[in-house]
Amino acid sequence: MVEKIPSKSIKKNGNSLPRPGGGKKSKIWMFQFHLNLKNIFIGLFAVFILLSFLGSMGGQNSNLPEKPLSSVIGDVKAGQVSGIEVEETKLTVSYKNGTKSVSHKETQDSLYKLLSDAGVDPKNVAITVKDQSASQLWMNIISNVLPLVLTVLFFLFLFRQARGAQDNLFSFGQSKARIWNKDLPKVTFADVAGVDEAKKELEEVVDFLKNPTKYKALGARTPKGVLLVGPSGTGKTLLAKAMAGEAKTSFYSIAGSEFMEMLVGVGAARVRDLFAQAKKTAPAIIFIDEIDAIGRMRSVGIMGGHDEREQTLNQILVEMDGFEPNVAVLIVAATNRGDLLDPALLRPGRFDRRVVLDMPDIAGRKAILAIHAKGKPFAVAVDWDKVAKRTVGFSGADLENMLNEAAIQAARGNKKEIDMSDLEEAATKVKLGPEKKRLQSELDRKMTAYHEGGHAVVSYFSKYTDAVHRISIVSRGMALGYTLSPPEKDRLHETKSRLIDEIAMTMGGRAAEELIFNEMTSGAANDIDQATRIARYMVMEFGMSDLGPINFGPQMDVTEWGKALSESQQISPEMLSKIDTEIQKLVNAGYKEAEDILKKHKKQLDCIAAELIKKETVEGDEFEALMGGPKKKVE
Repeated sequence: MVEKIPSKSIKKNGNSLPRPGGGKKSKIWMFQFHLNLKNIFIGLFAVFILLSFLGSMGGQNSNLPEKPLSSVIGDVKAGQVSGIEVEETKLTVSYKNGTKSVSHKETQDSLYKLLSDAGVDPKNVAITVKDQSASQLWMNIISNVLPLVLTVLFFLFLFRQARGAQDNLFSFGQSKARIWNKDLPKVTFADVAGVDEAKKELEEVVDFLKNPTKYKALGARTPKGVLLVGPSGTGKTLLAKAMAGEAKTSFYSIAGSEFMEMLVGVGAARVRDLFAQAKKTAPAIIFIDEIDAIGRMRSVGIMGGHDEREQTLNQILVEMDGFEPNVAVLIVAATNRGDLLDPALLRPGRFDRRVVLDMPDIAGRKAILAIHAKGKPFAVAVDWDKVAKRTVGFSGADLENMLNEAAIQAARGNKKEIDMSDLEEAATKVKLGPEKKRLQSELDRKMTAYHEGGHAVVSYFSKYTDAVHRISIVSRGMALGYTLSPPEKDRLHETKSRLIDEIAMTMGGRAAEELIFNEMTSGAANDIDQATRIARYMVMEFGMSDLGPINFGPQMDVTEWGKALSESQQISPEMLSKIDTEIQKLVNAGYKEAEDILKKHKKQLDCIAAELIKKETVEGDEFEALMGGPKKKVE
């Protein structure tokens, strides 16, 4: 595998509670009851269930045997009963031998009359009557009233829930923008590096809002909008945070997707509410992240003109520059797909300024590294110039992640400082992934060594390729090995000669496999894909072939009605065949050049492969020593 950092022109378009007790280790349990309709309903329902249970248990006494009333009267005649307790219809009989039993009588019957009719003097036994009329009355009241109260509370609870749902329904149209809190950690423009031009533009915009009279005196108007366009990780959101930290104005932050909801018209309503809030607190800044979620070109695809996203976009257009003037409210938006935005958004009067953020150059990378290196202990021997040159093609986010990975790597090794080896490992890990200790046979290791050695040798003897930085047969990601050749400096243009040498170097692994093993392996799949892609760009977009300076790639066309149409060029079958032939010629020429170089320098290839099998990783200076000296540079 060849890991090349592509040049810019290769890319297309371009609070916890304190512990009570003064810190003692005692646990204090706290119970809080919130008096609301829901809790009242639950409490009364529990009381009702408890009373019902106690009532059912009150009619039962499973511990005492039950006797018929006739047997109890017979026992009284025999003088065996010491006392009877009367509780409504229930009779609890106590015997002289200490036992008890239970019996029952009819409600209308009197125990005195029953005993008298049986010829028993009631005075021979102690009769106790328990009066439960009051408790029975309360039980009757509770059993009749409590269900009614529970029913009323239940329906009140349902009505309140329905009203809350209705309130939520109408709150859909309210903006979900977050107002910047001054208590949050403050990010300023001093914390942003590598995008000096963009930072200068935004500093000027912030000054517009802080000192409007200075500009109005000269007839200048405040820009309506600023669009930040650039690849992921280049600092668009960081710049917006810096604006919030620098501006002494209201700052609203929202993502483009937060305008969209299931209901039609909600997005437009949220836009109106957001701008209404901003106008009340003007001067204000509204930051919309990933605006392409709602700002894509209208009337494209199968959706009609009544699409919810399109309605939201229309409302943004009206609010930014409609009939009612928008005073002292600045819109800052960020996207990495500026080519997909609607032309009406990009015209003057809406997004007046388009700020493009690109990957940082070497000076920008040094400044970014200096910011993110704060608070980390680095060894004195760390060469930041070398690190900046090593990280060509890294974004600001990549550099921050690299320093974090280097700190983790040093901590894992129980180091007190972060050194160059940690930074080198972190840079490789960010681009290729962590090392994988795969079990490989000796043949697999030998094949991988010759494959990567082929890349390195072809690169060394090719005139326009970059110097080899590292060769390794240690697996990372999906690759069994890699050859790193990062550019020594930022390159703004690509030449045909360099791209042809790039294809040759990329095909060096396959050429080495055939030369040494007289066999082809699947390890060159990624190399073939990369070489074919370079050749396709050369033929179809760069005009670097015998077909001439013609662009055969897909075109983005904006019609007179503002509709954007992305379609392939109308290319005839004959021309498509010629394009395929030209691509094949370029790839085959690169492969033939790689073959010729390896046949001529087979001894160096064997030497590099043997060193890789022995050490697994060969650094750039070691490689050049094995090859007989540094690679000749072409100015």
